[in-house]
Amino acid sequence: MKKLIFALIAGTAAMSAAQAQTTTSPRLYVGAGVSAAESEYRVPNASSVSSRGFKGSGKVFAGAEIDQTYAVETGYTDFRKSRANYTVNGVPGVAEADGYGAYVAGKATMAVNDKVSAYAKLGVAHTKREMTSSTPGMNRKVSDNAAYAGLGAQYAINQQVSLIAEYERFGKKADFGTKPDLWTIGAKYNF
Repeated sequence: MKKLIFALIAGTAAMSAAQAQTTTSPRLYVGAGVSAAESEYRVPNASSVSSRGFKGSGKVFAGAEIDQTYAVETGYTDFRKSRANYTVNGVPGVAEADGYGAYVAGKATMAVNDKVSAYAKLGVAHTKREMTSSTPGMNRKVSDNAAYAGLGAQYAINQQVSLIAEYERFGKKADFGTKPDLWTIGAKYNF
């Protein structure tokens, strides 16, 4: 799987470089948004686990549009701290998780009309999660590199500013903390 992801990224980079030689310089963009994700905790031997549903967090991203269709994008999302209460053998406990996700992806955009376009992203993500628990021996750290994918839509307010809405998947599911499925709304500025 990692070889496939690497091959996809290398292929996208090579196509982007070849395309860039035949056209004008890439158009750069930056953006920011608010992401929402649900947290989940799987605590061994727990008789009950409760956590607060969706949490909001910040996202920043930047990219280079090679042409009207293709771009390369990188981004960072803070998974925010989440908390869960649980009971193991009649003893209550509390766990907190924190983390982040970062990605590099190729992006393909298709215009729906002169203001609206849809896009898909495919690349690789690096995620890191850390859990601290009031129960001895349950503290954990997980770091992972895995596939990243996203689907979204953007609405162009003018040539420089667009509003975005997207669904993103940061790799595979972890035993604790933020689920890998994020919903993001934000804005993008083209230079």
